[in-house]
Amino acid sequence: MICSRLIKSSLLAGLFFWVYWLISAFGSKQNTSLQVKRFFRIRLGFFVLAIILFRFLNVQNYSFQNRVAINNEAILSVGLIIFLSGLALAVWARIYLGENWGMPMTQKQNPVLVMSGPYHYIRHPIYTGVLTAMLGSAIASSIFWLTILAIAAIYFIYCAIEEEKTMIKQFPKDYPAYKNKTKMLIPFVI
Repeated sequence: MICSRLIKSSLLAGLFFWVYWLISAFGSKQNTSLQVKRFFRIRLGFFVLAIILFRFLNVQNYSFQNRVAINNEAILSVGLIIFLSGLALAVWARIYLGENWGMPMTQKQNPVLVMSGPYHYIRHPIYTGVLTAMLGSAIASSIFWLTILAIAAIYFIYCAIEEEKTMIKQFPKDYPAYKNKTKMLIPFVI
């Protein structure tokens, strides 16, 4: 009974997250540059990698619904808390970015270097939040989420590195100092 309520709560939280994300995207500044072909090729490459990994791991015999923790409410609760914490971090970061938010590797008109809120501690808290939510899903739902987590982590690290190259060009005086003060994805670690 408690397990099904926790699962429904996580699905509802995920739905609210994506609705908020889509609605808030309309208030963003216009893009000045989006490398559409490059962006598409990168995403396509990660999709192909995911298919290969799923095939290699023989995932067709399993399901994302094969819950590892279904009979253990404590583990399910921990996974849900981690999942919700990740979503909360991503939303917090999105609020602080405001109209400066954009798809990975886009450039905005009149960009502003945001260094407050979660950006005071890490340079890419949205990526951290999404990855944390995936980790919570893996704990609460299925270990197969770890495959998606690994692929997403590689993709987000690539995006972060590319975005930082752009940020150094846009903010040559401020960004290097900010980069030295903060970590890329995990506060006080990396």
